[in-house]
Amino acid sequence: MEALEEKLGYRFTNRALLENALTHSSYANENKAKEAQSNERLEFLGDSVLGMVTADYLYRTHPDLPEGDLTRTRAALVCEGSLVEVAQLLNLGAYLKLGKGEDAGGGRERPSIVADAVEAVLAAVYLDGGIGSARKIIQKFILSREVAGLTKPRDYKTALQELVQRESGQVLGYQLIGAEGPDHAKIFSVEVDLNGIPIGQ
Repeated sequence: MEALEEKLGYRFTNRALLENALTHSSYANENKAKEAQSNERLEFLGDSVLGMVTADYLYRTHPDLPEGDLTRTRAALVCEGSLVEVAQLLNLGAYLKLGKGEDAGGGRERPSIVADAVEAVLAAVYLDGGIGSARKIIQKFILSREVAGLTKPRDYKTALQELVQRESGQVLGYQLIGAEGPDHAKIFSVEVDLNGIPIGQ
């Protein structure tokens, strides 16, 4: 635990909060006699703390950005992929309390589990040390990514729509012309037209 606190740059007054943040539901279910509590409630709180701190930061540091850009940047910062990278920096999977089956099944590397644990840890810091302490950790591990320019939106459809809508009366149309790959990772081909004329012609 001390090694994790060292990486976080935060020392807990109530270390039970950190223990709780690292306890997955699979472990809690297997250890009901010990009255182990899962980190799900902390995850719920941490999600809100992270969202609020990130929104506040973006609002204050980007006074010229419209709401749509703020929303997309926040989404990129707090998405599962971003939180998984934070978990990897902290080696968080190594500290998790998992049920035997979840542990054997690779739960320590499962993106959803480690991302949820990051949110739970943020909530634990918030409850232990207040919003200022949580903000410092969010700044260090998450908001610094925005400063580094790692969160530029990749939503090309929205970017195209915004470009076209700069002139009034412009209408974009989309037609699915093909799909390939397995159901869980299908790649779609779409033809786009502007005012009824295919783009590129």
